[in-house]
Amino acid sequence: MAGGEAVAAGGDGDGTGRDGCPLHEREAEIRSARQAVRALTGPDGTGLGELLLYTGAAGLGKTAMLTEVRREAKRAGCTVLFARGGERQRHEPFRVVRQLVRPVLAALSDEERAQVFGPWEDIVGPAVGLQPPGGRLDPQGVRDGLDFVLTRLVRRRSPLAVIVDDLHWADAESLGWLASFAVGARELPALLVLACRDEFPDDALTLQHGLVGRADRRHRLRPLQPVSVARLVRAALGARAEDAFCRHVWAVTAGNPYETTALLREVADQRLDPTEESAAQLRELAAGTRGMTLRHWLDKIGPTAVRFAWAASMLGTDIRPDLAAVICAQGPETAAESVRELRRHGVLAGAPGGRLEFVHPLIATSVYQSMPPATRTGMHGVAAVETENAGLGLLTASRHLLETLPEGDTAIVAKLRQAAREHLAIGAPEAAQRCLRRAISEPPADRDRAEVLYELGCSALLTDPATTVNQLRLALADPHGLSPELRVDAIFRLAQALAHSNRLGDAAAVCADEAARTPPGPGRLRLEVAHFMFAAFQSEDADGPGRSRRLAEFDRMLATVGMAFRDVAFGDTASGGAAFGSTASGDTAAAGAPPPEEAIFEHTGLAHAVAVLRCWDLTLRGVDRDEAIALAESALPGGRLPRSLGWTNTVWGFELPGILGISYLYADRVDRAEELFTEAVRAYEVAGWSGGHLGFAYLLTGMLRFRCGALAEAEDYLRRALRIAERIGPGVPLHWDAVGALAETLAARGRLPEALELAQEHAFGPPYPTVMVLPDAPTLYGRLLLARGDTAGAAETLTAAGAALDARGWRNTVWAPWLAHLARALAPEQPDRARDLAEESVRRARVTGTDSAIGSTLRLCAAVHEGPRAAELLAQAVRHLERSPARYEHAIALVDLGEALGATAAARRALTRGLELATHCGADGLATRAGTLLHTGTPG
Repeated sequence: MAGGEAVAAGGDGDGTGRDGCPLHEREAEIRSARQAVRALTGPDGTGLGELLLYTGAAGLGKTAMLTEVRREAKRAGCTVLFARGGERQRHEPFRVVRQLVRPVLAALSDEERAQVFGPWEDIVGPAVGLQPPGGRLDPQGVRDGLDFVLTRLVRRRSPLAVIVDDLHWADAESLGWLASFAVGARELPALLVLACRDEFPDDALTLQHGLVGRADRRHRLRPLQPVSVARLVRAALGARAEDAFCRHVWAVTAGNPYETTALLREVADQRLDPTEESAAQLRELAAGTRGMTLRHWLDKIGPTAVRFAWAASMLGTDIRPDLAAVICAQGPETAAESVRELRRHGVLAGAPGGRLEFVHPLIATSVYQSMPPATRTGMHGVAAVETENAGLGLLTASRHLLETLPEGDTAIVAKLRQAAREHLAIGAPEAAQRCLRRAISEPPADRDRAEVLYELGCSALLTDPATTVNQLRLALADPHGLSPELRVDAIFRLAQALAHSNRLGDAAAVCADEAARTPPGPGRLRLEVAHFMFAAFQSEDADGPGRSRRLAEFDRMLATVGMAFRDVAFGDTASGGAAFGSTASGDTAAAGAPPPEEAIFEHTGLAHAVAVLRCWDLTLRGVDRDEAIALAESALPGGRLPRSLGWTNTVWGFELPGILGISYLYADRVDRAEELFTEAVRAYEVAGWSGGHLGFAYLLTGMLRFRCGALAEAEDYLRRALRIAERIGPGVPLHWDAVGALAETLAARGRLPEALELAQEHAFGPPYPTVMVLPDAPTLYGRLLLARGDTAGAAETLTAAGAALDARGWRNTVWAPWLAHLARALAPEQPDRARDLAEESVRRARVTGTDSAIGSTLRLCAAVHEGPRAAELLAQAVRHLERSPARYEHAIALVDLGEALGATAAARRALTRGLELATHCGADGLATRAGTLLHTGTPG
């Protein structure tokens, strides 16, 4: 075909697109597509994919261009994945993803499927429709799983062409995944081809701009010139069409290929002569084809076919004729006649698998909009029922339910709530929230309204804490209320949302206030424990020591309560139950089963939770580590986390097992900490929780690696945590933790300028968040100021940090070594005070009895002494640190000792050991320093 008239959609080889329009004036676009395919598949190509993007207004031939790309890709031996967004289906989560990958994934053998899915089958399977919805999935985990599966699929089916038409109508979940996949796709043998209008929803504009910005080849399709329109006219009406007539066709259609073709069909139907005299009628005909009102369709195809077309327009881009017939109440013969009529008039066309599709999206839109509002609403109601009856499930049927009018139908509310659960089970919380908001407007029965509000609030917990707070407050204020158990859980979720919004004080207060109003029993105990938990994470507390005492008293009371529960379970009514206002006796439960209170007590793990909180409190207070570890061990029956404290268990959340592991880490029990943190990473990866939960697990693992001196591994894990934190948004607690820990690690690796730049880039400094940061934010900020040479600023910052920590009663020298670093800052001007502060730091560390804490403070204490005293302190530090897991600290102490000993054999031995250990740790700056001292031969 000359002149760029390439074959378009339909696969008929007739040189026409899906709407019957040849591809004119698209030579550059077609050439670009062929170059992209050759670059992917040709012998001289890179074998890597690109992002090819076609944009333009409706009717300019984007679909025809994509059909040409599909043909080129198939001819070149590519595996082609194709999907099309649908205007009516943009609220079906992962619909475009399913169109793309489900056919090829479903065709894999069992062996191939295992290799392609790997550990992600339970995560990705529900999203792509190969498994029924199960539990609740994290949206980011599903996207990460899709990346994994597509990457494996590319390797087995390369080269791959992923082609998506009408991207502007893609569901939000698929669009989000495509935007992230596009980043890494260019490193794979996969060509990504997209076509869209500039009609993205407001909440998708960022994704649109990101995709447009990443396009390697971008083409904006333009209207046709008069000469090409004249060719179309004569191809449709014959060579006798006059030039003036052709020119008028171009003028009234503005060169839009689709509108031109539609107008020419109307001209042919009206048997209008293609002469200059007839040109005056073109504008009126064009207005009719453009408007496509109900009268237009009734006049064109009749009422019976129109009704079938309405039903088809509701089903979107994948039309089952039998389902459309049921929706419009037509029997098989009538429906078949409707289909024939619609195909004859160029409304519908055949599609693979016996399905139908509209010849052009503009036709589908006009048919849908031509429905009277009452008819449209009623047919959506029928479509919801029939779609579910046809086995397509609530995930598909729910979009029709969203279009129906509220009628107070409790059955509709139940279906919407179930649909919301299924949306959450595939990682689509926004879709779940749409269903639940629609359920609220139905409205539900008075007795159910609070529960629906509760479900709406919980559905947004991982993605939108502000929405969670608002909806849960409404649920709690509802006059019909929640059940006592659900009310307690709603308060806890509300507190979680407040905590995730950096409002820890409010989180602790809401638990305390509700506990005061809750009758005695397990629910009240859970709220009281939650109050202690959220209060424990506050960076400031006006009554920290008092709260510690009350926590210890609460622990003793809980032990008594636990015995009371056990007495009740065995039928001893003399001492059980009264504390809870319970009249339970041994006769109230089935033989061998504990009463309900006991079951709740065990299920929520109250005793274990309090043991963890007390362990953490003692750890931060810097008491004898044996006391803290004893509490930690009591929280691990059989040496493992109880179910109630599991990493993915929602009874308490991830904070409690997290602080349990950190307590072990600060007590030099890195074996226990590593078991817990490894389990966290595995649990979140298996569950597909790739958001803040996995980021927190990476943070903890990075801190562990840092503490053990594996600095390169620590940096890797902490960068992963920071990437997740940045994806969630600035200011979240994880962001502060990751930036601080990573800055500390970079400084330890000898990359101080990079650490300072990181802190500045992420505004790591005052004002600090209300949640405590690991490591302590003010202390770390003061250390960075000291490293930068600002001793005055460091002294001021560290003094303020120490005053706040002492007031709280927190004296842990590992988490917040402010005393020793303040001593270093004051040493040049106030050497005596500096030595007093350093000695106090050592004294506090000795209270804990932890070798790493004692050794680190001794090393820092030596920095404010000179001569033999400094060497003596460093020798003590080395002895403690070599018994600890803190290899990096051990390496620093050895190098410092070698420098302090002067030009002696003992100095060389210390420097040699320090160099070896620093190299092993990845502390490049320290290794360079040790090497220099050894080379000069004159340390000190």
